[in-house]
Amino acid sequence: MLPSVTFLDLETTGATPLRDRITEIALVRFDHGIETVRWQTLVNPQQPIPPFIQSLTGISDAMVADAPLFSEVADKLLALLEGSVLAAHNVRFDHGFLKSEFKRLGITLRQKVLCTVKLSRLLYPQFYSHGIDAIVSRHQITGLARHRAMGDVEAILVMLNDAKRDLGEAAVQAAAMKLMAAPTLPPHIDASMVGELPEAPGVYLFYGENDLPLYVGKSVNIRARVLSHFSSDHASTKEMRMTQEMKRFEWIPTAGEFSALLLESRLVKERQPIYNRQLRRERSLCSWQIDPLAQPQVKLVHEDEIDPSQMTQLFGTFRSKRQAIEALRKIADLSHLCVKKLGLEAGGRGPCFAYQLKRCKGVCCGQEPPEIHALRVQQALMAHKLKSWPYRGKIGIEEYSLENDVRQMHVFEHWVYLGVAEDDDRLQDLRTQKTALKFDLDSYKLLLKMLAHKKTRVHDLAD
Repeated sequence: MLPSVTFLDLETTGATPLRDRITEIALVRFDHGIETVRWQTLVNPQQPIPPFIQSLTGISDAMVADAPLFSEVADKLLALLEGSVLAAHNVRFDHGFLKSEFKRLGITLRQKVLCTVKLSRLLYPQFYSHGIDAIVSRHQITGLARHRAMGDVEAILVMLNDAKRDLGEAAVQAAAMKLMAAPTLPPHIDASMVGELPEAPGVYLFYGENDLPLYVGKSVNIRARVLSHFSSDHASTKEMRMTQEMKRFEWIPTAGEFSALLLESRLVKERQPIYNRQLRRERSLCSWQIDPLAQPQVKLVHEDEIDPSQMTQLFGTFRSKRQAIEALRKIADLSHLCVKKLGLEAGGRGPCFAYQLKRCKGVCCGQEPPEIHALRVQQALMAHKLKSWPYRGKIGIEEYSLENDVRQMHVFEHWVYLGVAEDDDRLQDLRTQKTALKFDLDSYKLLLKMLAHKKTRVHDLAD
């Protein structure tokens, strides 16, 4: 099927690589279609095996008590995998556990992988389920030790042998090669770096010549998102130009999507990457503020003038003065507001032009009391009103990623993002620091959306 492929299965104490450990390893290696190695071993996980797992696999604490530690079989396992493609059913699970175990030993595992679940889907698209149990039933496999590592490996080998018989070896090979097809990488990009990309949330950065920032992106799966840039670089002129200019990339793991969004927003503003037009800072951001006693009754407040603790009289967030005026004109027309009183038409005596068209109720010529007009202005703008801060003081939004084993607490006050804490000392610093609050539209929108989620963990940090 491939020049060298090693079919592997693991049994573990649970489903989380960062917390759980391996209890059994089994593999069968093929070189040029010929079986060359068959190896299995129990592994002492150095932690109790949960009763449910013991009943599922049949592997008990007593069975692994005298088994070798992973560190004692690591060198042999590396040698057996060397130069071979690692194939497993839901390979992300097995590969993740192996990477975690080797990482504890200070070893970075770099291994090409093949998922036999995806391979089964390509070979047998007419079937809905492609788990081991479904394969055992479909291919009428008997006599295997189900939920033991070697038994599950042998089930996959039977399925592949049946596929070669039913579909032809060429079809099996073509399906495997399709799954193994690597994206075309830009010049000067080290292919080994792609193998290190995590399937976890975070932010990634593309750099061009002389470390010029080209692009900052985020994803809940950094690996998949970065590879999508390479595989679709023909889809748009922007993508093609960016990947051609890119010389290297890096990534920063985060505790989740919210953490990634905040970090992406900050890095784009700080580094001004040339391909991030949407998030790059607009310094002309402004909002309308109502003053019933003034003439005009509304005035533009620019971002630098916004006091985050006094937002009850602010309406709308606009990227430019022109956008703000156009929006106010539409609101005035729909609500029959006076364009003179709003400052949208030059002052002077006499009614405004809208009154002559019967689109104004006459505050400009004494036909409507100014206080009534001011109330109607506030009512018309209500849908655009910025939310006041609903908490006593500072709050923390917590996220945790099992994939990264990263926990982050993001601290806010009056919609302003103060920073992120990954330990108690940093959190205490953020709780006690006093700093000028500077409004940022992106942080405001991100937090507003996050607070709307029922599962968001909000910590009151006011005390």
